[in-house]
Amino acid sequence: MSAAVAAAAASACVSFNSTTHQSDQNHRSIPFSPPSPQLSLPALSRYESQKRRDWNTFVQYLKNHRPPLVLCRCSGAHVLEFLKYLDQFGKTKVHTYNCSFFGHLHPLASCPCPLRQAWGSLDALIGRLHAAFEENGGQPEMNPFGARVVRLYLREVRDAQAKARGIAYEK
Repeated sequence: MSAAVAAAAASACVSFNSTTHQSDQNHRSIPFSPPSPQLSLPALSRYESQKRRDWNTFVQYLKNHRPPLVLCRCSGAHVLEFLKYLDQFGKTKVHTYNCSFFGHLHPLASCPCPLRQAWGSLDALIGRLHAAFEENGGQPEMNPFGARVVRLYLREVRDAQAKARGIAYEK
């Protein structure tokens, strides 16, 4: 039950008890307990919960952007900035060309190569944000998550990470 419903029910109970039973001092009032809600909202699926969190994170990123951006002005370039911003929180080691472990699937030692977001994580994120954009009133033809530059960036990330690990992606 929402807090507003509970507060309204409690105030109605207090109002009822103070006006109706003032003259009858011996009458004991029965405490009011609001009815339990019979219809509860279904729990969101894991996908829907993640989509909501991702959408809120992106909207917050736009608010914190300098200068702040509104969603209707967001472009594929802004989506790329967001993806590059997320790299700082990545957990996937991506070996550089100069690294002795470049191209090795299972390196034997550690190296100073950067941690980045994994391609699969970025691809799934873009898919969720693409859907969330339209669910939040965006027009499909204006969806920045479906922009060509975003698709090309994801392809570059996939290929670079595959080469760094010695994996070939074939079509």
